[in-house]
Amino acid sequence: MTQRHTATPATTATPDRADRQTDYPADYRADYRAAFNAAHLPMAVVDRTGHIAGANEALAALLGSEPRLLAGQSAAELVDLASEARTWHAYQEVLRGRQARLRCTRRLKHPDGHSLWTEITLGPVPGTGDVLLSVADISDRRDLQARLRHLQMHDPVTRLPNRALFFERLSAALEASSYGQSGTGRIGLCYLDLDGFKAVNDTLGHRVGDRLLTAVGQRLTECADQSGYGRTGGHLVARLGGDEFALLVEESTGTEQLADLARSVLAAVQEPFDLAGQRLSVSASIGVVERAAAGTSATGLMQAADTTLYWAKADGKARWTLFDPERNAHRMTRQALSSTLRPAVERGEFNVEYQPLVDLESGAVRGVEALVRWNHPQFGTLTPNRFIGIAEEDGSIVQLGRWVLRTACRQARRWQIEQPSDSPVFVSVNVAVRQVWDSDLVGDVAEILAETGLAPQLLQLELTESAVMGSAGRPLQALQALSDMGVRIAIDDFGTGYSNLAYLSRLPVSVLKLDGSFVRGFRYEEGSHPNPADETIVEALVQLAHRLGLTVTAECVETAGQAARLRRVGCDTGQGWLYSRAVAPEAIAAIISRQAAAAAAAEPGQPEGPAPHPEV
Repeated sequence: MTQRHTATPATTATPDRADRQTDYPADYRADYRAAFNAAHLPMAVVDRTGHIAGANEALAALLGSEPRLLAGQSAAELVDLASEARTWHAYQEVLRGRQARLRCTRRLKHPDGHSLWTEITLGPVPGTGDVLLSVADISDRRDLQARLRHLQMHDPVTRLPNRALFFERLSAALEASSYGQSGTGRIGLCYLDLDGFKAVNDTLGHRVGDRLLTAVGQRLTECADQSGYGRTGGHLVARLGGDEFALLVEESTGTEQLADLARSVLAAVQEPFDLAGQRLSVSASIGVVERAAAGTSATGLMQAADTTLYWAKADGKARWTLFDPERNAHRMTRQALSSTLRPAVERGEFNVEYQPLVDLESGAVRGVEALVRWNHPQFGTLTPNRFIGIAEEDGSIVQLGRWVLRTACRQARRWQIEQPSDSPVFVSVNVAVRQVWDSDLVGDVAEILAETGLAPQLLQLELTESAVMGSAGRPLQALQALSDMGVRIAIDDFGTGYSNLAYLSRLPVSVLKLDGSFVRGFRYEEGSHPNPADETIVEALVQLAHRLGLTVTAECVETAGQAARLRRVGCDTGQGWLYSRAVAPEAIAAIISRQAAAAAAAEPGQPEGPAPHPEV
């Protein structure tokens, strides 16, 4: 036996099979054939023409035949190698000796009627021009893989497709639409989130929560099935995680179809659930997106759906909301502003304009309000209402507010030096309540006043009524310290917030600024008369402020009639377009110069009349 295994083939060989067989001892060839026939792995020897030269019993049993009947048959036809062009080409290359090995998976028909998955392997037989074909039954492995994939791609609680399968299906649908000739070429998505689901878990436990999720999944599936989307395209109901579900509609017919689905889903979810003796009522918020599939990515579609779901939550929950491109553009603009706001301060993209505060009795400019503007490189000049709220949310208001305060104080001191006067104009700067909490406002003000040389009496800080009323602890201490320093404190938009008049007496406030809604009621409209109640309210507020030793400024004064009525009820100063819009520092300097010239030209002993309205 040892001699047989150590024998080597002859150095020369001919294409003739009988000659090749003589290269090996007869007993060696006999052992080889015996092993070949006894092997449990189905095998066959294929000649260079692609026909079977010999097959073993295992392959014959697999194909429901006999080894002698398989001889001479086409191997490609027996194991389905010609059905796919790529595999067929590789098979031909192996037969020609240009490719060493081929491995592929094929589904074959068993003689008893069932199908089985096989792995076909072809490789050269050393020393011959033949190829050895082996067929391994991998049906059990495929079944295991299928079960594992099902577990991997489905949610264990609801048994619905999970996030992985959802995105696989979504990507496939978008890819198919890019080259498909039939169908609508559109895709729709309902993105659903249960309202208050955390409370169910917290109060009733996760077991009840899981039952609720399963029941919701069943209702969503029923809604999708009853809508009959199978007639126009596919649909998929998936649980994406937590209490979030998605309903994907392939080949959708338009927004109305998705709106109908959202309405039915909302109604179905709002029906009470009976869960093992627990009767629960829940609601859902749904974001709806429907669009052409061309040019749409899975990421873009999900971002739109997530944004729309957020809108539904923000608008009050228990509702569905359709994606609005304009609203999304506004959100994107807001996000762009938020991401660039902090660097914009360092890049010097902000400037400050000033609006005069005019004495209603004499018409003289007593002060100015500093109003910041953002010269955005993409969106142009932005007024405070476009970015102050964002700055307050992300905390950049502290940095921005400090810069505005320094700029305004420096400018007020410059006017004072350039136009010396016994009553120089003061500057009023808006302060957000977050500046009081998140920074040392008192220290910042003291440092800036010392740096610029501006007297504390020429600085006024404005805080909104809602921010001031109810202040306690650190905010109240800061306001008191600023007042003790000599800085004036003004309550902005007075009359629109808490209006806690009792608390007002305990605040270190110097000025009340009446909200413009009161002043607009003073305006005569064509064919109508102003509401006398507005004048009564304003007059009462003015008298109350004066009793408390406060001065009153009216905002949004636009007409001479409004100014006259405000003057009649005793209001001290006015601010609005009647006098001037917010303007550059040079324009304010011109106003101060004209005002000083008018005062110098007045005759001694003659009271100064109302100054002309500056035309800026």
